[in-house]
Amino acid sequence: MSLNLVTVVGYHIKSLKHLIEHYKDIVDDINVVVYRNDINDTILDEVTDIIKPYGLEVFDTVVAPIFNWEVVTSLYNKTKRTKPDDWWIVSDSDELHVYHKPIREIINECEDNGWEFVTGGFLDRIGVDGTFPEINDDSDLWETFPLAGFFRYIVSKAMPNKTCVMKGKIDVTPGQHFALIDGQLTWRNFGWDHPLRSPTDKGFVQVHHFKWDSTVVERCKETSSIKEDYTYHWEYKQMYDYLVENNMIIDVKNKDFLIEKMSDNTYLDYPHWDFLTEKIIRI
Repeated sequence: MSLNLVTVVGYHIKSLKHLIEHYKDIVDDINVVVYRNDINDTILDEVTDIIKPYGLEVFDTVVAPIFNWEVVTSLYNKTKRTKPDDWWIVSDSDELHVYHKPIREIINECEDNGWEFVTGGFLDRIGVDGTFPEINDDSDLWETFPLAGFFRYIVSKAMPNKTCVMKGKIDVTPGQHFALIDGQLTWRNFGWDHPLRSPTDKGFVQVHHFKWDSTVVERCKETSSIKEDYTYHWEYKQMYDYLVENNMIIDVKNKDFLIEKMSDNTYLDYPHWDFLTEKIIRI
């Protein structure tokens, strides 16, 4: 069974090269979709320069208002539907999945049991002492962002659930937080027991979120300034206000954030993952 990856890039492409490096050896095809607007009118050329050495071409492009996460989600769904019976990894360019077992084994288990999507949740990655490091082409993200925790939801109530791996015919909601099947949100109508969902007791994917780089403060400020529902500006405003109040760093001593220094990047490296899984799936 073919395994594809789709990512949509628009405003922030610092981690795109690192996404390709992370996934290129575990997928059969990588589909990069470019989301353009007046602010990033050079992004098509920039993305092309990044992906060309990997033998990749831009799969699709669209022009739409900046920070419109509904458009981003529609691009994910449109791309996946080109191969509705294949398996897909959906990953923003600043998200690196760490799986509970090899991804092909997860897919085989899903095929054997009739499951069609696999879920997970965010682990926020930050720099030493809660700082926001710069990402360069030669950065090792795991070393540059050695701390992992769960602060974004605590601060801004941004949804931490993610739909990570799925058949192409399974749509996702904005933010790729939930599966949308027959027009119904799976979590709202079935809890976490939807018959097409891989059970969480089989494993819950860690989505390591490298959003928190040197540009994140300005991005939070810009997103919060666009008062449209599709930007989720209120979440970004809460996050921005927190950063301003805390001297532009994350308080690593806040026990609610469950921040730990990572020694490696295996699934078992983060000590609170079982606890956090139970917390996330109830949000």
